[in-house]
Amino acid sequence: MYSFNYVRPSSVAEAVKALNGGNFLSGGMTLLPSLKMRLARPETLVDLAGIAELTGITIEGDRLCIGAMTRHSDVASSADIQRVLPALAELAGGIGDPLVRNRGTIGGSIANSDPSADYPAAAVALDATIVTDRREIPASSFFTGLFTTALQAGELVTRIKFPMIKRAAYAKFPSPASRYAMVGVMVVDTGKGVRVAVTGAGPCVFRQEAFEKALDQNFAPQAIDGIVVSAEGLNQDLFGTPEYRANLISVMTRRAVAAVQARR
Repeated sequence: MYSFNYVRPSSVAEAVKALNGGNFLSGGMTLLPSLKMRLARPETLVDLAGIAELTGITIEGDRLCIGAMTRHSDVASSADIQRVLPALAELAGGIGDPLVRNRGTIGGSIANSDPSADYPAAAVALDATIVTDRREIPASSFFTGLFTTALQAGELVTRIKFPMIKRAAYAKFPSPASRYAMVGVMVVDTGKGVRVAVTGAGPCVFRQEAFEKALDQNFAPQAIDGIVVSAEGLNQDLFGTPEYRANLISVMTRRAVAAVQARR
């Protein structure tokens, strides 16, 4: 580690003012290890943990609203989320390990755009809205690449708004080392169409449109049989080749569809 300025504001306005080219600190699941390895060297850390307005789970009309500093464990255990959007509670309950779930935050995960994070698949498949201190950004245009988003310099995610859709499910094949998603697939049946979003397989979350078209015609696991998933551009590491991940996309999609079918 090295010396830096540490600020703990009590409001969003104070946090944005204090940033001054530094980094926001939410759960610290990515930032703190990066600091230890000197992969990140901000002059200022703005700790968001003291900002009450960034936490909480509310239902506003037909939207489920989750504060950016809400912990994964709180999303998983929320009775409201389990009732109106159970797939999201289940996703949160499978993130990492107990330490990660009790420290990591939904806003930090989404703002970081880690290629293996779980929440981006939910945000894109559910057509969520990312709310910042400046504007609202559709999830479909929020995630732009490897660890990159549509956020501008100094812009802060304050909450995420999800439509309340009960017929959805998330299926993940976790890395045996980190429990991050080697491939995770969120399938959503909106009643007007099917949305399929994939995380872990590529540099950034993406839609699987060929599966969506097939599932629109026949919402069943076998509907995607015969659709070949290209391995081009997919991730490769010690745990899996691009071809392995391409196959996992099909496998996890079938499992997610089956889980959606089971949800009445």
